[in-house]
Amino acid sequence: MQAGVGALVVGGDYQGLGIVRSLGRRGVPVCVIDDRRSISRYSRYTTHAVRVRSLREEAACVDAVLDVGKKLGLDGWVLYPTREETVAAFSIHRDRLRQQFRVPTSDWETVRWAWDKRNTYALADRLQLPTPRTWYPKDLDELSAIDAPFPLVIKPAIKEHFVYATGAKAWKARSKAELIELFLRASSVVRPGEVMVQDFVPGNGSHQFAYCAFFKGGQAVGRMVARRLRQHPLEFGSASTFVETVDLPQLESLSERLLRAVNYYGLVELEYKLDPRDGQYKLLDFNARTWGYHSLGSRAGVDFAYLLFADQIGESPDPCRAPAGFRWMRTLTDLPTALGALRRGDLNLKTYFKSLKPCHTEAVFTRDDPLPWLAEFALLPYAALTR
Repeated sequence: MQAGVGALVVGGDYQGLGIVRSLGRRGVPVCVIDDRRSISRYSRYTTHAVRVRSLREEAACVDAVLDVGKKLGLDGWVLYPTREETVAAFSIHRDRLRQQFRVPTSDWETVRWAWDKRNTYALADRLQLPTPRTWYPKDLDELSAIDAPFPLVIKPAIKEHFVYATGAKAWKARSKAELIELFLRASSVVRPGEVMVQDFVPGNGSHQFAYCAFFKGGQAVGRMVARRLRQHPLEFGSASTFVETVDLPQLESLSERLLRAVNYYGLVELEYKLDPRDGQYKLLDFNARTWGYHSLGSRAGVDFAYLLFADQIGESPDPCRAPAGFRWMRTLTDLPTALGALRRGDLNLKTYFKSLKPCHTEAVFTRDDPLPWLAEFALLPYAALTR
């Protein structure tokens, strides 16, 4: 370990907490920056915790990170973004940030393929990777010209513009009238041309998969394939609540073809859904950062956060792969998600309890670091007020 080199984690929710614990347990000092009251500051492995005014705006985010780095003397520390807009800011201002930090975020020529789904799907089409059929109507005339069976999905090309305005990842339209209504609502909160209409891929959590990796030089140094059994909300989840590792070489092959095409470096999650109508795994999302359940990797032998850190400080981590059968849960959100699925008939009690045996990793609770779990419950009123 290089003396004094640590990690600067931008975003302190449970995703950031997973990075803090991964590195802190190995003796790496960690600073957490957030613009919200978050649980990572209470971890025994957090060396510094700084709350800043805002991380949503590109310039403000970069200025805040550089200011904290200068005040605390974090020269040479490794940057870990946990949100889409932070990834974009770090990518665009990479050269400026590299004057003080190690910046593992890829340059914009690579990140733009993940940032905008129009680019993601164009790339997938070029590489002959399956995706749901997608339209990009600019107005009501183009919307009316879409000839496809319902239900259809309304979603944004650039996720963050939509999510912060609506609190949703996507909407389902079950009729022409509902499609028009939702299109107009979406068009009022995002920029022209950013509203997409997509074929709805049927299926529950057993059809939701993801490929996760630390990718470098055209190869996966560490890789994990997961089935995202439950997510919150149920249909268009903004976050997974229960995940298990699986063995699915087909997804590895598809994903690595895409990552090689854009010369990707760093941590990445690619989300898919298995379409029962044609048996194809269809690419839905490309996340150029850590993801909510990345801490499952540590339990399954692929410590993603540390693999990246080790590579950044000049070590050569050995290739590793997560075996099938390891499970992760975020109890706080999985319990209400499961109750909703039980009410809808999408889940039965026997299947639910079977899924919990064993659960290898809880997103927040650990015996060696219990305070963040207690803080999460204490902060529930704050989370509800600021959502």
